[in-house]
Amino acid sequence: MSRFFHAGSDSESESESSDDGVVDVRPAGLTRAQLQFSDDEEETKRVVRSEKDKRFDELKGIIKVLKNHKKIKDMANVLTDFESLTRAFDKARKVVDREGLPRFYIRTLADLEDFVNECWEDKEWRKNISKGNSKGLSTVRQKIKKYNRDFEDQLKAYRETPDAGDEDVDDEEEAKPAEESDDEVPVKPVVKKEEKAPKAPKVLTGDDDDDSDWGSESSEESSSSEDEARGVSHWTAEYFLKSTTEQEAQRREERKLEKRLRKEEKEGKRKGEEEDDDDEEGWQKVNSGAPSQAITEKPKLFAKDQEITLDAVVKKLNEIIIMRGKKGTDRSMMIELLQELKTIAEGADLGKPLSVKICFNIMAAIYDYNPNIATCMKPEMWEKSSLPTIQELLDTLVENPDIQVSESISEDNELLDKGGPYKIRGCILTMVERLDEEFTKMLQACDAHSTEFVERLKDEQAMCEIIVKLESYLEKNGTNEEMCRIYLRHIEHLYYKFDPTAFETAAPEHPDKTSQALMDRMCKFIYAKDNTDRLRTRAMLCHIYHHALHDRWYQARDLMVMSNLQDNIQYSDVSTQILYNRTLVQLGLCGFRQGHIRDAHNALVDIQSSNRAKELLAQGLVPQRQHERSPEQEKIEKRRLLPYHKHINLELLECVYLVSAMLIEIPFMAAHELELRKRLISKNFHHVLKMSERQTLTGPPESMREHVVAASKAMKNGDWKKCCNFIINEKMNAKVWDLFYQADKVRDMISAKIQEESLRTFLFRYSAMYDSLSLDSLATMFEISPRLVHATISKMIINEELMASLDEPTQIVVMHRTEPTRLQSLALQLSEKVGSLVDNNERIMEIKQGNFFFNKSNVSGHRPDQRDNYQNQNQQGWGGRGRQQRNQNRGDRGGGSSRWRRYRGGDRDHRGGDRDHRGGDRDHRGGDRDHRGGDRDHRGGDRDHRGGDRDNYRNRDQRERY
Repeated sequence: MSRFFHAGSDSESESESSDDGVVDVRPAGLTRAQLQFSDDEEETKRVVRSEKDKRFDELKGIIKVLKNHKKIKDMANVLTDFESLTRAFDKARKVVDREGLPRFYIRTLADLEDFVNECWEDKEWRKNISKGNSKGLSTVRQKIKKYNRDFEDQLKAYRETPDAGDEDVDDEEEAKPAEESDDEVPVKPVVKKEEKAPKAPKVLTGDDDDDSDWGSESSEESSSSEDEARGVSHWTAEYFLKSTTEQEAQRREERKLEKRLRKEEKEGKRKGEEEDDDDEEGWQKVNSGAPSQAITEKPKLFAKDQEITLDAVVKKLNEIIIMRGKKGTDRSMMIELLQELKTIAEGADLGKPLSVKICFNIMAAIYDYNPNIATCMKPEMWEKSSLPTIQELLDTLVENPDIQVSESISEDNELLDKGGPYKIRGCILTMVERLDEEFTKMLQACDAHSTEFVERLKDEQAMCEIIVKLESYLEKNGTNEEMCRIYLRHIEHLYYKFDPTAFETAAPEHPDKTSQALMDRMCKFIYAKDNTDRLRTRAMLCHIYHHALHDRWYQARDLMVMSNLQDNIQYSDVSTQILYNRTLVQLGLCGFRQGHIRDAHNALVDIQSSNRAKELLAQGLVPQRQHERSPEQEKIEKRRLLPYHKHINLELLECVYLVSAMLIEIPFMAAHELELRKRLISKNFHHVLKMSERQTLTGPPESMREHVVAASKAMKNGDWKKCCNFIINEKMNAKVWDLFYQADKVRDMISAKIQEESLRTFLFRYSAMYDSLSLDSLATMFEISPRLVHATISKMIINEELMASLDEPTQIVVMHRTEPTRLQSLALQLSEKVGSLVDNNERIMEIKQGNFFFNKSNVSGHRPDQRDNYQNQNQQGWGGRGRQQRNQNRGDRGGGSSRWRRYRGGDRDHRGGDRDHRGGDRDHRGGDRDHRGGDRDHRGGDRDHRGGDRDNYRNRDQRERY
């Protein structure tokens, strides 16, 4: 039976009618005309909807899901829903253009933008969300800003006059009549006798006050069942059409109003209950979920009438310490109890030793508050608890020298009574070291470009004061090991800081208090007194870094070379290896500033060649191509990163490396341009050049790399002015050179080095074009002094890089014509390649022919030994003497070009003769092989024969040469 016949299948109407005493009226016989639609549409419900309703319902459905995801702050799904919403709006573009922009869509965009901005401002929540939610939040923030630009006017108008009492999409859907929902019962037949439209069933909303509405709902359903019974005879096509009347719209508005009133009543009741609870004493509001701090009773330290004595305070202190580490212990409450106990002890005037002991326990409780090593201390706890407590503890120890603090003192041997020397168990050095580590973690957790980082960095001065104060205390009461540890802490806060007074020529007022004097004193103490290699290694690296930072090149270089750290650094821990990389980089920068280009390049090449300078210097993580890091490994590597104020500018580092490589590599390339196997000094520099050569269109340089590449090409052509303009200009000054101290001095040094290396490149490349060159003309061309030109050319002649001689009276460089021209060099390369190809060809032929290929009789009468001797002589004459002669001709620097050609011609004739003899030799091989088993008595005659052959060949060679 069709499910449209509700009179027989509606269980709800049956139960309700039976409860009210109404007899169920079932339809009697139905005619064929009345059932004409039941066979065709037995299992389907046909709802006729306009395109506007379809599109808008789709948008409302997406908005409903979006709101659910907003409630739980699932930003990844919020991003997905927003993208779906924009796509659905694009589909409904025709309807929107025709009907107008719907108000609910503008409201959704405005609410979403406000929600995203609110989430973005909540920094505490952003720190704890997952990686996917963080990415979704940043993406949807960018997209919603960009998308809302198209609706600026509508959003502005909406924000000025927002809808009064806007209802959620869920409420609108709940208020829809039953005929608009696909999951609810179909519309009852329209009764023409009565104008009253069928009442839509109420949808349950889940509110507590909905129980009061059940009676009205049952009465409505009973009346609808009566109408259904009366209107069964009118089941026609009109039954399946959608009913939209003014009464339905009015009824929908009434439902919205009723629901709003119920919500307001609920809120009023809740506010009244809260006010009543506030008036009652002894009650405290508790949030739902796990037991909160309010449930845990705060233990009372002392009774009102109890006497505050030393023993009572110590006993209460031990009770609080016993709670440490137990499950369910509130750590923050423990800190508060210890601080309150300290206040009580100070109020009772129980002595400084007891305050020192309580301060040690307060610091231990603060460090225990955050059990996770990866996370840092809260700023509030740092400012209000840890930093003041340490400062107070240090002041007390310095002012009271009779208080002894040591880890070797056991708790039973502690002396807190008045009148003695006091002994307390504890280590102030460990507390300060842990505080310094927490300070570093707080700097790592802050955003480097935020005001929070700047505010937190201001506390470094207080941290340094604590370290200096502890130094003065340990110098009187500490051991050498403790002194080395605190000195290293002071060095690590000092070594990377630039001191402009180090460059002043005038003597300082207090020479013992300068940064250089402090570093020397502390580092030398560690060199002499430390028993562990780690502290000595770190102190030495910091010392070298400080020397290099202040342009003390020779001290830094000598200390690095004498320490031999480069041989054993791979066995050190990771933090020491990072410090070594930083020191090596700073040493290279110092060498560059002082004009030691080759030393600077050698120091920087290991860091820059791997393209992982950012990771090697612990300034960030580089994504790995081959494998991904696990979450634990990523946390460990993030923990090693340095705070931002210790970073070295990576762009400056790369620019210094590329400029150093350019000044070394370009003259070397010009000197060895015609070599087959080119040796690379800097692979990274060659890679940058190749990448620029592959570009089809090269415009004016913009980035730092492009400037260096353009300067390299200009230097290769000997144009030093163009090269200098590419390296030193406004862009490069702003990006790189202005970051140096005394930047003008560095720019002058670079310009001088470019002039000198351009001169070398010019001589290497164009010396074959000149018979002689004037030193004055070279000095004018490159705008350098004649003395520097003389020194540069003299070095090139001494190092045998340039085949020339200096004529002192005339100040002229005379070129020696021993170097082959470019065409001659290419011809030599071709002849060598062809010679090697012929040798390989003959070897392959001999292997292929074998011993049985030429099976001829011994016509010439040569013996096998004679044939072997003949072949060896022939090969020696062609391959040995000929090559020796060629090498001799090339190495003869005093000969002329005509002599060189004559010897080359003799070599060719000699080769031709040798090839003829080889041909004859092949003809005799078959016969020689047959005579291998001959008499050994004839060997003596063969030896005589060989001697005659040698004389004949020697005479013939001499005739061919001359």
